[in-house]
Formats: sequence, C-alpha cells, structure tokens
Amino acid sequence: MLIVLAMSWLYVAISNPIIPRLRASPWADALLDGVIVASLGLMAAVSFQLGLAALVDVLTVGIFAAALFLLLRYKLNATWLIAGGALAGIVRMGLLG
Repeated sequence: MLIVLAMSWLYVAISNPIIPRLRASPWADALLDGVIVASLGLMAAVSFQLGLAALVDVLTVGIFAAALFLLLRYKLNATWLIAGGALAGIVRMGLLG
C-alpha cells in the first residue's frame, strides 16, 4: 500500500510542471478534459454500486437519509456524519448482539 501511495505521489510531482504546457495545446486540453469527465463518471458509477450494496435494510436507509439531510440542510462536516453512522452501528450491535 505504501508503494502505491509513493508511486502516485511521484506521478503527481513529475506531471505537475507538465500540465500547464499540455493545457496550452487545444488537442491535449480536450484530452485532459475527457479524462476528467471519464474519471467523474467512473466515480459516480462506483458510488452508485456501493450505495446499492450498502443500503440493505431500514436502518442503513435511515442513516443515509439522516446524513443526507444533515449534510444538505446544515452543511455538517463529514467527520460528524461518519461518527454518527459509527455510533448507530455500535448501538445496533449492542442491541442485537
């Protein structure tokens, strides 16, 4: 895992000075825009699949709905949402275990 992180950091460090020159070329600029759009599409598809796999019962759907409401209405920090979900899981395991 550490090697993968080091390699990705190295890739970013090496490519960072090159990106402005690539953006100057209309062809390369369009290519980079396409790569960004493809990456966003892939992340959306994976998030959707993970959501389908994770929302399996009433409790998980309730946690999702509460977190979405708190995030959109009150702009609550994601750390608190994660902590709340963890607490709900602990309470559930304590009640069922």
